[in-house]
Amino acid sequence: MYDRDLSALNLDDELDSPLDHLDEAPAAPKPDPEKMLLLLASSVPEQRMIATRAFCEIQDERAIPHLIQLLSDPCPLVRVSAAYALGRNTSPDAVEPLIDRLNLDWNGYVRKGVVWALGNCADRRALEPLLEALKTDISAVRLWAASSLGQLANVGYDLVISAIPPLIFSLRTDPIAAVRSNCAWAIGQLCRELPSNVVYAGAIDSLIEVLEEDEDMGVREDAKASLLRVGDPRGLQIIEELELDGLL
Repeated sequence: MYDRDLSALNLDDELDSPLDHLDEAPAAPKPDPEKMLLLLASSVPEQRMIATRAFCEIQDERAIPHLIQLLSDPCPLVRVSAAYALGRNTSPDAVEPLIDRLNLDWNGYVRKGVVWALGNCADRRALEPLLEALKTDISAVRLWAASSLGQLANVGYDLVISAIPPLIFSLRTDPIAAVRSNCAWAIGQLCRELPSNVVYAGAIDSLIEVLEEDEDMGVREDAKASLLRVGDPRGLQIIEELELDGLL
């Protein structure tokens, strides 16, 4: 679907997630929302970017219509920040514009922000776009699509049933360990909302299979953590046996 990977953009230092470094910064006063609201409409791209990044930290529903408009900004730095800001300032009105941006944007960093925001929106309209991203997009987007699918656990039983089989497929087949790890986490989140049925059993089987066979220790650890969170007796027994054998 997309033939451009993040490494091809040559904007690595500028287009990383606006949220990646928030926890690293020393405590400081939050931006003034009144000033930032004015900057959202600035004709200067740098000022629009400052404002959209500010709303990654602060929540103000007055910003939402402006942030939705900025999803179509000519500057990718503004678009990616607007996507993350809408993940902080969630609204049902933002879901369709986010989906449109996911389908249209050539920039992998923007799509990564969009799938993160869609997960935070916890809206059933996000299911199909996230499943498509998990199946077809670049690795950095696939891993966030997996996590966002896990965030739909409380939206509806039908969404859980629909999301688990594609997540199982990616857990078993995706070539990127980080994507498989996020699939393991998401499956664990979704299983907690399921009764003991065929879909639940298949999900537990996939986590056990990865726990026993995946070549990446990080993926195995995430599968173990999911089994522990779910508390499935069969999974707990397998974990105990592997630990006794010194394989975990």
